[in-house]
Amino acid sequence: MAGRPRRAARPRPGGGAALTALLLDTTFLIGVERGGPGLDEAIGDGDDVAIAAVTLAELRVGAHLATGRRAADRAAFVDAVAVGMLIVGYDAVVAEVHAELLAHTRRQGRPRSAHDLIVAATARAHDRAVLTADASGFADLPRVVVRAHG
Repeated sequence: MAGRPRRAARPRPGGGAALTALLLDTTFLIGVERGGPGLDEAIGDGDDVAIAAVTLAELRVGAHLATGRRAADRAAFVDAVAVGMLIVGYDAVVAEVHAELLAHTRRQGRPRSAHDLIVAATARAHDRAVLTADASGFADLPRVVVRAHG
């Protein structure tokens, strides 16, 4: 985590390349925790990173269920994420997008994880791309930008 939250994901003055606004998914963060590809490899220096509140809940569940030394390590990791990143809540705008995505998946006959749909809705409502290690949960969702990594 190294205290490197990124905030300003907007076009650079003078027409330089736009920075990316990302919403980190639980699968990506678990991969980071387990020693997989790290934040520095997946995120640019100026990228604007955040997590959905449901992602924080998923990470906390893992910390609560862990035992022994693993429990302390996981809790420390989750604490670092919670302190180092913007946490985007579930509000009325996200709820509207969530409802659209739920209806879409039901019409398709392809159910998805409830939490993945909340992450997708949060990302779309806040103009962020989902950074995930498992893009399948986000495939074919309308106007949800996904970046797979890991």
